Amino acid sequence: MTSAIRLLAVATALLAVQGAMAQAPAGSTGQCKDGTYTTAASKQGACHGHQGVKEWYTAAAPAATPAAGAKTPATTPAPAAAPEPAAKASTPAPTPAPTAAPPAAAKTSPQAKAAATPQAAGGGPGQVWVNTSSNVYHCYGSTYYGKTKEGSYMSEADAKAKGAHPDHGKPCTK
Repeated sequence: MTSAIRLLAVATALLAVQGAMAQAPAGSTGQCKDGTYTTAASKQGACHGHQGVKEWYTAAAPAATPAAGAKTPATTPAPAAAPEPAAKASTPAPTPAPTAAPPAAAKTSPQAKAAATPQAAGGGPGQVWVNTSSNVYHCYGSTYYGKTKEGSYMSEADAKAKGAHPDHGKPCTK
């Protein structure tokens, strides 16, 4: 008896999820907390001014690619035709990942590049990395420590004696 009730509960939940997906308009990539839908390519800023993202439809991202020319971040809800939920359900999840990967790679920050750069040999606690081209020194454990193109390790006192100044005006020792 209890297994039949559990099975019924699971079936009801699946129908509810399928019903929720059927209400999303064609090409929408997510639903905002205020009930509107968005066709934005990424979550970041997708529901700005609409109280944030409530639900993100990753399988619908390829459908939003043709509408990339439209710059409207959110649209009003519209009923969808019955065949569309099946199309969304049949879209494989790995498909959106390649479309999202190139923008992230194109927007690589200098900090991310520095984190990926191997650290120069030497250094350690008590020493700073002096970027000889900019005359800025970086503290042990910071993003650019040992990772700029030109530089050398030395004590903070030696770096100051040679005229170097701390990164962002923050010395390593107080």
